[in-house]
Amino acid sequence: MKKTTFGRRAILAAAAALMVSGGPALAGSHQVLDQIHFLIPGGAGGGWDGTARGTGEALTNAGIIGSATYENMSGGGGGKAIGYLIENAESNYDTLMVNSTPIVIRALTGVISQNFRDLTMVAGTIGDYAALVVGKDSPINSMDDLLAAYRANPSEVSIGGGSVPGGMDHLVAAMVMQAAGEDPTAVKYVAYDAGGMAMAGLLSGEIAALSTGFSEAVALAEAGEVKIIGVTSDERIDAAPDVPTMKEQGIDMDFVNWRGFFAAPGLPAEKLAAYQEALTAMYDTPEWEEVRARNGWVNIHNSGDDFVAFLENQEGIIKDLMIKLGFL
Repeated sequence: MKKTTFGRRAILAAAAALMVSGGPALAGSHQVLDQIHFLIPGGAGGGWDGTARGTGEALTNAGIIGSATYENMSGGGGGKAIGYLIENAESNYDTLMVNSTPIVIRALTGVISQNFRDLTMVAGTIGDYAALVVGKDSPINSMDDLLAAYRANPSEVSIGGGSVPGGMDHLVAAMVMQAAGEDPTAVKYVAYDAGGMAMAGLLSGEIAALSTGFSEAVALAEAGEVKIIGVTSDERIDAAPDVPTMKEQGIDMDFVNWRGFFAAPGLPAEKLAAYQEALTAMYDTPEWEEVRARNGWVNIHNSGDDFVAFLENQEGIIKDLMIKLGFL
């Protein structure tokens, strides 16, 4: 992954770049844990869902864990799942909860009452670029088209996302529009609970474009449901080489969102070490490479204390960004 820059274009992307660290993956693969239960704070079809299921797929297929189970628990901007994990800590030591930049954003905005410090921080694992997509039958085919439609009638051109106002998808849309020379606080944003519902809004015509993770966008495009009109990477991505970057279209910004795993508070040290060993071993397996490449993810591994330090640093950076954009 290329190093990103600070400033109005890519404050969060720079934070994500700091995650590229951690020790080398273990040689070979052996079973580390009997099973992991993955807790997903959003509905089916979203980025958290895909990350948890892809990670579980790679770990089980590589023989690093014996089995994986999954539970979607949406609600409260992710707060329902976080609260459940905290309140039932001792009975959930076999559970890993997936999360990402929104755990920082939503704590800052008060959408959730907890923050990452209330959990056991296990490891950051991947990065996912963001994308803007439109329906397959939309007359919009590029960012130029979207911007022209917005400038002609701002109140009729809304952008949706699978997160609350001021959340990840909203911030990405705001950053794109700001880099395009528009007032980011004036853009009409429609919030949905998870990517599946946001997709339904796009197909129904309720929104003109959808802000989402690139891996989700690729899956939707391959299913013939959407057209991807821009990705927030520095360069085109192998998983979708025909998709232009924002920069190619004169919008000088980039962004990558980290995703990683958390466990219940009070997790025994030996259990934490086993989780970290399993995730580290995963990177050297062809099973993981298959999942990673299929989804267009970037390997961003940061474990233990480095993960804690990254989150604390990102919290400060995001707070400054949100103040600039008028969300705080």
